[in-house]
Amino acid sequence: MSQMNEILAVILGGGQGKRLYPLTSQRAKPAVPIAGKYRLIDIPISNCINSDIFRIAVLTQFMSVSLHRHITRTYNFDSFHQGWVQVWAAEQTMEHTDWYQGTADAVRKQLMEIQSSRAPYVLILAGDHLYRMDYSQMAQFHWDNNAEITVAVQPVPASEASRFGLLKRAEDGRITDFAEKPKDPELLARMISRDDPVSPYLGSMGIYLFNTEALVDVLRRDRNSERLDDFGGDIIPYFIRRGAKVYGYSFEGYWRDIGTIRTFYETNLELTDDQPPFDFYDPIHPIFTHPRFLPGSRVSDSQLSRVLMAEGCVIQNARIEHSVIGLRSIIGANTHIADTIMMGADWYGTQKNGAPLGIGNACDIQGAIIDKNASLGDKVVIKAFPRDAEVDHPLYHVRDGVVVISKGTTIPAGMVIQP
Repeated sequence: MSQMNEILAVILGGGQGKRLYPLTSQRAKPAVPIAGKYRLIDIPISNCINSDIFRIAVLTQFMSVSLHRHITRTYNFDSFHQGWVQVWAAEQTMEHTDWYQGTADAVRKQLMEIQSSRAPYVLILAGDHLYRMDYSQMAQFHWDNNAEITVAVQPVPASEASRFGLLKRAEDGRITDFAEKPKDPELLARMISRDDPVSPYLGSMGIYLFNTEALVDVLRRDRNSERLDDFGGDIIPYFIRRGAKVYGYSFEGYWRDIGTIRTFYETNLELTDDQPPFDFYDPIHPIFTHPRFLPGSRVSDSQLSRVLMAEGCVIQNARIEHSVIGLRSIIGANTHIADTIMMGADWYGTQKNGAPLGIGNACDIQGAIIDKNASLGDKVVIKAFPRDAEVDHPLYHVRDGVVVISKGTTIPAGMVIQP
């Protein structure tokens, strides 16, 4: 009988994250902070640990220093535990001299490490999704069906169908058709598989469990005869065409692909609800992160409503509503913050230019993402832009109506940012 210790988890973290720019201008996408104190990479790693998968590799390439630092500081098993979390960085070899050309190509370039692990199964995960999943249930489904590949699937609304790999399943769960991010109306009509007018499609979650032998075989094929560089676009359709045993495992829990600024913004703010769709607190299946040993936040003479606040903050005489306030956030007197994600700071004090970190006095901040280590002077005003608005300014960006202040930016006192 197969066991969870026979599974090697490979987390894809090497993409450039263009749709999350400017949050990814100085860091890899999986290193982007979420929920005030975590990073996106903490989600799949925690899910692995909670599923008794203790051999975990994170594939990195783009702007990866802070991601490497977070992983090496956070995930260290003791000397009596055989598990590990390793960073597999993109590298040139005698066989491969170029960068990763896609999700599958990233795994191809690490086949030597995968084979040296001697794991019979490889679980491929994305580094930018928010969900809590017990992979052992998916693994048992894989073993029960004697599958070569199992794809985790969820219903997909018609409005979002073109963003996902869509599939059709037989009654026994076997996948019979797959189309990666289809745009053609005829193809979209063909991929309808559910009697649900709101969510008529089944979509891939980007979570794949492979028999290692099958994965190695396809990635060793001659790339000149057939490009097989992407899991959704190439690998899964290839196996279906050749009649392989590819199954779809239905996951019914909360899952969100945090691929755009708008999705990132809305997903964070949902965490401030009285009953959020995703709760980071779960004593049985916790989400782990780097312990910082900060003092409790100090709040005086302030009004807070629907606020998710991390440790180490100092807030005085402010009004904050429907917002996420990150680690070490400093908020000045008579400031109003609404519908905003403030990521906080990596230290207390000032920027290199002497500007104090945090938000100054008498500011009005609405509809914004304030990245780490930013400094907003007194009487700064930020107002939300209309949906679909796109603006690039030396001191800020607007993406889909959300104002983004990049990491380490200084906004001078009195500046007004509004439509």
